[in-house]
Amino acid sequence: MARVVIADASPLIGLAIVDGLPWLPHLFGEVWLPEIVRNEVLPGKQARGEPAIQAALSAGWLRVWEHPLPALTGIDLDEGESACISLALHHPDPVLLIMDERAGRAVALEKGLTITGTAAIIGMAKQRGLIPAARPVFETLHQADFRIAAAVIRQILTRIGE
Repeated sequence: MARVVIADASPLIGLAIVDGLPWLPHLFGEVWLPEIVRNEVLPGKQARGEPAIQAALSAGWLRVWEHPLPALTGIDLDEGESACISLALHHPDPVLLIMDERAGRAVALEKGLTITGTAAIIGMAKQRGLIPAARPVFETLHQADFRIAAAVIRQILTRIGE
């Protein structure tokens, strides 16, 4: 069981769009993000989800890892994904990485990390009774142009009985 949960930008933005950030402390307790990810999601221009992400940081359960991280070499990922994977690899405790992008997930899996994504978190929220149904949440994400593969959505809906 992961003792440390680390989130990349995309899942934070997606969950903020559907008012799902408050599910995270119920599901995982504390959630960490590297400083570079904070800089991606809080540009100061009221970007999508920014107020909800700022509120989560202010509440204290979403925390910023401000310590330097070793760079990942020979890997072509954006800075946020690289920082999340580096933090996960160098943290002494078991880690769950919340990441959506295929390339980042592939690298994380290749390195033996445990990962989940936005779609799975929506499924968990339904299973834990935090939301009455997952299908409307996926529809809201779709309308906001937040992309999750249809096959992934079908898999989650089947698993939770919707």
